[in-house]
Amino acid sequence: MKSVLWYDPRALFSDAQKPRTIYGDTRTTMETQTQDHTIIRDTTANPAPLGLLGFGLTTVLLNLHNAGFFPLDSMIMGMGVFVGGIAQVIAGIEEWKKGNTFGATAFTAYGLFWIALVATWVLPAMGLSRASEAYEMGWFLLLWGLFTTGMFVGTLRLNRALQIVFGTLAALFFLLAIRDFTGSVVIGTLAGWVGIVCGLSAFYTAIAEVLNEVYGRTVLPIGG
Repeated sequence: MKSVLWYDPRALFSDAQKPRTIYGDTRTTMETQTQDHTIIRDTTANPAPLGLLGFGLTTVLLNLHNAGFFPLDSMIMGMGVFVGGIAQVIAGIEEWKKGNTFGATAFTAYGLFWIALVATWVLPAMGLSRASEAYEMGWFLLLWGLFTTGMFVGTLRLNRALQIVFGTLAALFFLLAIRDFTGSVVIGTLAGWVGIVCGLSAFYTAIAEVLNEVYGRTVLPIGG
């Protein structure tokens, strides 16, 4: 009688089934049977492009506001809750299922960040809480900058595209914190432009992962 084992999907590969890269981890998508047992392997899709897309698009839109192109409105809030928030949390849960600690932590944390950020705007408008003072938001952003710096260190073992995403994101959080501590409009505008670069780099990485997998070759390099 054969036994069924849940096997580490990174352990073995065959010539017929090439691995794919998910946030720097190698995955496989086949099921192998031997005389004694069945090895069940992960056949689910790569959730990273969804998470990167949700993060990238929402970050670009918010920072177009920070750079002075348009005011904060329901469009940004809607994107923050559903695309930057819920979509990233879903991607994080899927990365958790794959055993990818970095991807699960990043997508879940930043997805919840977006939901929390929108809550800081919506709750006072609903009369459920007082609006945060600028210096209080400065501490909020500073802590996220510290977290992001730690995640950036993790990307040094991954690829260049993610290093750009997390490096610019850390700079963005610190610049926004400085803006809120000092009230500097110039720093806020600079942060907006850094955020646009950050969001576009995440968007690029998402599209690169999709196209590289679909075509089975490097269409858009990510500097692995």
